[in-house]
Amino acid sequence: MDQLHRTQLNGSDRDGAPDLHDMPLAELLKKLSQEFATLVRQEFELARVEMTAKGQEAGKGVGMFGAAGVLGMLALAAFTACLILALSLVMAGWLAALIIAIAYGIAALVLMQSGKARLKAAAPPVPTQTIETLKEDVQWAKTQTRSDRI
Repeated sequence: MDQLHRTQLNGSDRDGAPDLHDMPLAELLKKLSQEFATLVRQEFELARVEMTAKGQEAGKGVGMFGAAGVLGMLALAAFTACLILALSLVMAGWLAALIIAIAYGIAALVLMQSGKARLKAAAPPVPTQTIETLKEDVQWAKTQTRSDRI
């Protein structure tokens, strides 16, 4: 047995407080509520500290995603210039740029239509299935209370 259990069995703990077995019920309940309140406060403080740390890490991650987006756009711009220069070897430079712009426009249109369809499929942004089951639960509860009155 560890030291704490041994001292409790001997009638007192490390602080010299009386054994819990000797305390009146009202005092035990008071002590329990105080310790429970302390525990809840400590848990909230721990959650706050943990969420602050996670928020800081998430902020760093979002910043890195932003930087990656900027670098990705620069890479796309360089690739676009490369494509235009490559096409300009066989045609006029303005025509090469126009062809690349049209190709990007078509790709953007396809992505936009696809995204629009997915957003429409996800609408409305409410948990409709949960709402329906809650309505069913309310109806069930109403029938139960009616049958209890009979």
